[in-house]
Amino acid sequence: MLVHICCSVDSHYFLQKLQGEYPEEKLTGFFYDPNIHPYSEYYLRFLDVKRSCKMLNIDLIEGEYDVDKWLQVVKGFEHEPEKGERCGLCFDRRFEVSAQMAAQIGESSFTSTLLTSPKKSLKQLQLAGDTLAKKEGIAFVAPDYRKASGTQEQNILAKEDALYRQDYCGCMFGLNIQRDQQSKLADELFVPLSKQIQPESIEERIEMYEKRWEFEEKEIPHKIIKQRFLNWRLLSGLLRVRNEVTPAHFLPYSTLRGTYSRGKIEYKVNNIYHMNRDEVRFITLTYYNQLANTSYQTVTELIYNPPIFSKEVSLRNQLGITPYDLSAILVVDEMPDKKIEILCESKTYSDVKEVLIEL
Repeated sequence: MLVHICCSVDSHYFLQKLQGEYPEEKLTGFFYDPNIHPYSEYYLRFLDVKRSCKMLNIDLIEGEYDVDKWLQVVKGFEHEPEKGERCGLCFDRRFEVSAQMAAQIGESSFTSTLLTSPKKSLKQLQLAGDTLAKKEGIAFVAPDYRKASGTQEQNILAKEDALYRQDYCGCMFGLNIQRDQQSKLADELFVPLSKQIQPESIEERIEMYEKRWEFEEKEIPHKIIKQRFLNWRLLSGLLRVRNEVTPAHFLPYSTLRGTYSRGKIEYKVNNIYHMNRDEVRFITLTYYNQLANTSYQTVTELIYNPPIFSKEVSLRNQLGITPYDLSAILVVDEMPDKKIEILCESKTYSDVKEVLIEL
């Protein structure tokens, strides 16, 4: 039997139930999910599915990440709610490819771990599965493992085996709708031009879960814990000096009262230059290099290839900034001596992230 897999939280429980109900059946996992956005999130979920299948001794096939075809399928339904027409089209596309793969490798049936997701309609899934299986001359198996406290068992198992638990279905459209309803920033879709890995970003999670895999391979005792912290994202930043755009690097946790400020340098204390409005501060690239032990030649180089995020946060501390200070700090090649205009659109917000600890 081919088992279409959407994520490890759903598949880990579902596969074990199938192993118990069909002990003579060889199960083959098929990860086909071009609906998962961005690609980093897709990779992270696939990484955890590989771990789950390894634990359960199940072969796994990765399907094509043909996101362009998926976007064509759901075009015009971008604003549909969860369980709406876009979801139906999404199931149809993934089930169609899964049924084709099952027939291609000689399987007589296929099923999907989507059947265990509490966010999905069983009737909607079974209708799509039956229709597309029939086209390939195979059967669609649709067990209901949600009943009899199945969802609770699934959650307990996911916690026991420390599976990666995503908090949105997968696609960018559902994510944006969900975050709007929660009045939260959809920071999963934010990737800085600098490629600097941001706190509680998908890229940071990937680093952690890859490290966890390494710990498991080496049998190093470890634990994943959660911690609440103040997160930050810079949406856009711009410095103009006498109406001319000037390269400037905004240090992490730089904020303004609004999004715009203007003024002039008023005084200097210990190599830190203070603007006369909105608590804005400047340092030169020379001083930045001295504190960070770097050798950037220009601020533009720094903008596109900064040090790791934690190093820049510690640099704020070296400047004598308190941990509670959210003042904007800009790094410039030369200190401006004319009228300054600053655009800084950033967000600070309470967030939770996972941390890997070696025991």
